[in-house]
Order: sequence, then C-alpha cells, then structure tokens
Amino acid sequence: MSLTIGQLAERSGVAPSALRFYEERGLIGSERTTGNQRRYAKSTLRRVAFVRTAQRVGLSLEEIGAALAELPEGRTPTKSDWHRISRAWRPRLDEQIRRIELLRDKLDACIGCGCLSLRSCALTNPGDTLHEQGAGAVLLEPRPVSRG
Repeated sequence: MSLTIGQLAERSGVAPSALRFYEERGLIGSERTTGNQRRYAKSTLRRVAFVRTAQRVGLSLEEIGAALAELPEGRTPTKSDWHRISRAWRPRLDEQIRRIELLRDKLDACIGCGCLSLRSCALTNPGDTLHEQGAGAVLLEPRPVSRG
C-alpha cells in the first residue's frame, strides 16, 4: 500500500512542505506516478518518526541523514538499528545536556559574554580578560572534560 503526500502528512503529523524537504535531503524517498505525483511506502511513516524523534532530542538533519545513510538500501530503521544509532548519539546528547545545565546555572548571574555590561562583570571578568578565550558567551561554554 502506498500513501499520497497528504496521507503521509496526516498520519505522521508532519506538514507536506517538511516531507518534501526531507525528501530533497534524502531522508525519505518516494515513487512517482505517471502523473508525477509522489507515492510513499507505508514504511516511510517509521522513517519520518525516526527523523522527528532525532530532531526532538536536538540532532541536526545532517546527523540524522548520516545515520540513515548507514542503513542498507535506505531501509527503514529497525529496533536494533535505533538502539545502535541512539547509543552512538549518547555522547553528543550528554554534551548538549551539560551545556543546558551550565546555561541554567549561570543564566541569572551572568550573560556570559565578557562585555562588561553588567555590574557583576567587573568581578567575573575584570579588565575584559575573557576576550582571550574567544568571542561570544565564553562563560557559558563548558570546559572540556579531562579524560585522565
């Protein structure tokens, strides 16, 4: 059984424009009818769910595409595929969690940019010494975890 783009959108909860975008990016595929209308295999629902779930945890479409490209012949991810892929993403997600926790913990006390615009910056960043560490909100960037 194949699905039209409207049916796939309705079943997946994803707008047709997003489905076309996913297809342009190679995340999903379709067959074309003689009238050049898209038709999707029912298994595309699982691929769309995979993409949406990965996006929800903060992964980029590039990361998602790379994971899907590892599957043979563009097949739909199985439970075992998801387990393997999600384990590979765990360090990336752990780093994202670390960044969010750092942001939460410092958000009310410092904007983290070293701009000297807040009274507390004179204590946290006297003489604007943080500019040596780089541009932007350097106080909100986690320090590398030492592996030793």
